[in-house]
Amino acid sequence: MLRLHVQPRASRDEFCGLYGDSLKVRITAPPADGKANQHLRKYLAKVFQVPASRVNLLRGASSRSKQFSIENPQQLPETIQAQT
Repeated sequence: MLRLHVQPRASRDEFCGLYGDSLKVRITAPPADGKANQHLRKYLAKVFQVPASRVNLLRGASSRSKQFSIENPQQLPETIQAQT
């Protein structure tokens, strides 16, 4: 389970630390027509080394605050390891 605060239209895709009780992530995609959610899903799949089908958006489809579940992650990013 992963709680994220998303900043769309950033210069690059990256995790950038805590934002309240969530992890802040910047993504390059615009927040229109679900493009940011699709891009974020692919980015999380890449970072956690799982197929995109294992990354599920649970809450926050139209919000900056989102909750994802990631089934059987193969790797944890350094930013997340440092926060746990």
